[in-house]
Amino acid sequence: MFFASDNAGPVHPQVMQALVDANHGYAMPYGADPWMEEVRTRLRDIFEAPDAAIYLIATGTGANALALATLCDPFQTVFCSEVAHIHEDECNAPEFYTGGAKLTLIRSGDKITPEALEAAILKEGSRGVHGPQRGPVALTQVTERGSVYTVTELTALASIAKSYDLPVHLDGARFANALVTLNASPADMTWRAGVDAVSFGGTKNGLMGVEAVIFFDPSKAWEFELRRKRGAHLFSKHRYLSAQMAGYLKDDLWLTLARQANETCAYLADGLRAAGADFLYPPQANMIFASLSRAVHKRLHEAGAVYYLWSGELDGADPDEPLTARFVCDWSLTRDEVDKFLSHTN
Repeated sequence: MFFASDNAGPVHPQVMQALVDANHGYAMPYGADPWMEEVRTRLRDIFEAPDAAIYLIATGTGANALALATLCDPFQTVFCSEVAHIHEDECNAPEFYTGGAKLTLIRSGDKITPEALEAAILKEGSRGVHGPQRGPVALTQVTERGSVYTVTELTALASIAKSYDLPVHLDGARFANALVTLNASPADMTWRAGVDAVSFGGTKNGLMGVEAVIFFDPSKAWEFELRRKRGAHLFSKHRYLSAQMAGYLKDDLWLTLARQANETCAYLADGLRAAGADFLYPPQANMIFASLSRAVHKRLHEAGAVYYLWSGELDGADPDEPLTARFVCDWSLTRDEVDKFLSHTN
């Protein structure tokens, strides 16, 4: 009954086998291995972007920070949601890797709205040399509260960014989960919508530890390569990153795993709804924010359920007080485990 994070789930056997298969003999280092060429070809096909520049990074923070650094000058600001991962959970890595660029937080809740984005852009860049200059717009898909931007919403936000000549970065740590929800194509959810660069996540969806950074404008490639090396994120034994990603993409495993996680999450949401839970946001992918009474939370924890409370304390006086919690489903979570969990909510 583990719902704390999709980072905690196991590596899929197909990915593990790909690593075993790659662990023979010698292979050129630093991304010159044959598996990396396979990954480039496959991702270019998936995104319908034959000229895209594609690189692998072992961590999501590294992927986001290095991508943003390539799109942002030190004297600029990155426009992002107030609950964006780059703000809440990356220990100022974007500021560090950009050489000091700030983050401008857009306070419009879980999703950035076009009106809020334009207001934030207009507010910055208005003080000449004395203030931060306008820089990239950073979007998160799936958002940190479990919501999914539609293609129309992404296009509207990117259109505003482009009207001010600003690039757009998409943090796609849960890219596959969003894509399954929308039943869209990767191209429609990225470059056709106006996205310039994407962090294509894998670690939360069955990989040991790999994210792809994709630039649809290949002119950014050399700068990113230099930043990756200077930032100590260029693996020497790179084949072990490449093999993971190759195994992930083979036979569309990445979509299969995301679909499993989303379907399990929908099943959990139905069960929580039947138990009287209130949802902070409508469940759309593989993450739920729901309120249950303190008494129910205590029963769940005593039964061994693992998840994070988002508000309130477990040790409180009022057993009926509603406490919000986050529940995340990974690809390996079974319905039997969900049923066991739900049995303690009534």
